Amino acid sequence: MKQPALHLNSLLQLSVGQATSAGIKAVNEDSIGIRIPDSEVMTTKGAVALIADGVSAAEAGREASETCIQNFLSDYYSTPDSWTVKNSSQKVLTALNRWLYGQSQRFADERKGYLTTLSAVIFKSHGAHIFHVGDSRVYRLRADDLEQLSRDHAVAISEHQSYLTRAMGLDINLDVDYQQAELEVGDIFILTTDGVHDFIGKKTIIQLIIDCAGDYEQASQKIIDSALANGSDDNLSCQILRIDKLPDQQVDDVVSKLTALPFPPFLSSAMVIDGYEVVREIYASTRSQLYLVKDQQSGQQYCMKTPSVNFSDDPAYIERFVMESWIGSRVNNSHVVKVVEHQRTKSCLYYLTEYIDGLTLSQWIKENPKPAVQEVVYLVDQIGKGLRAFHRRETLHQDIKPDNIIIDRDGVVKIIDFGSCWVAGIAEINSPIEKDIALGTASYSAPEHTLHKPLSYQSDIFSLAVISYEMLTGKLPFGEKFEQCRSQQDFLNTRYTPATN
Repeated sequence: MKQPALHLNSLLQLSVGQATSAGIKAVNEDSIGIRIPDSEVMTTKGAVALIADGVSAAEAGREASETCIQNFLSDYYSTPDSWTVKNSSQKVLTALNRWLYGQSQRFADERKGYLTTLSAVIFKSHGAHIFHVGDSRVYRLRADDLEQLSRDHAVAISEHQSYLTRAMGLDINLDVDYQQAELEVGDIFILTTDGVHDFIGKKTIIQLIIDCAGDYEQASQKIIDSALANGSDDNLSCQILRIDKLPDQQVDDVVSKLTALPFPPFLSSAMVIDGYEVVREIYASTRSQLYLVKDQQSGQQYCMKTPSVNFSDDPAYIERFVMESWIGSRVNNSHVVKVVEHQRTKSCLYYLTEYIDGLTLSQWIKENPKPAVQEVVYLVDQIGKGLRAFHRRETLHQDIKPDNIIIDRDGVVKIIDFGSCWVAGIAEINSPIEKDIALGTASYSAPEHTLHKPLSYQSDIFSLAVISYEMLTGKLPFGEKFEQCRSQQDFLNTRYTPATN
């Protein structure tokens, strides 16, 4: 198979080829697969190359290798866009391994083992993510150096015999090697099964690739033919992928896309945008405006968030604003405000969310100076469930505070505002624009925010703990000086006041 290079300036471009053969055996228990998506999927999930060698001593080796290739290519692209490559892949591999192991136990009386090696390379943005278990191999040819990136999980017991120490389906607990490598234009990745690399040297592989002058399907076949000529007695598979172009959008290109829609003007009651009539302004700051609007067709009310014209020439701000609706649409939970998707063509930059008729937690704290502990626990539990929805998507909210929590008339809590969110899967994508860092509110933010140290889910939990304390006491746990801290020593000098005092 020959996959042509993609011709989209903003996407990673690859040229690939692959081949597989049963060799002298009657059945080919190897399986191979490559998927190169286009558009947004290429950006958020990347391209995948997989190679698997069903263990011949296991009667279901062929079924095992085919299952791994087919299911990984399907399930990986079904994982959330917000997840990292590592998290997405490990979730899929763990599920596949447990299914294979379960099948082996199910047919144990028939001695039918579902075992296979598996090597995968996922190309995303400027990085290659390599996953490996077994004795298939992943090489990288850079300039004239062919480097083996994977490590064989096999032990030799004689000159001509070895056994696998790791394989898919071998054990209920899967131990997969993972590494990440930076990509360079011209890098060539080669994946092979042992029927190839046990019978052909590195120099021969390099020369055959050079001789085929960019025809990687032909090169894959010639590598297989060479291994067969050298006495290979196993199935043979080879994949070759060359990095033709890395995503290298120029800042001007990105800005032109981000500014394709104009900023809306300041809105007032009765004004109409794309069929949405403004009822009133809910909130306004130097960074954005929030309006209550009514759909003229259905009568349904929504919140419309618009960017501030103060940032109309700031691509980092615009990129973050555009990302807000993307993030919100991917966190589906009853305790997180819902982003509303609509089919109408937008005339300007904004996004819609459901309208929540209620009060902010800040207002609730003022109206409930001595709340029942049970009521506080009830509300905090809901906030925690909303936060868990973010974290399951590998997303940090980073601005959990009373003003960003609304309680509706039925007592249901909703977390709002995605302007400060950090998304692990998006952080993997190289961008020519310096990111707009929207920090949370100092009084509720964990010290690592101010100290510019790595953030984690515990950073959001810290904010929730501060809110819980304030709900019970009406005060902040470290007093007003906490938000003035700028160094680690400043934080160490703060004093916590127990809520029981």
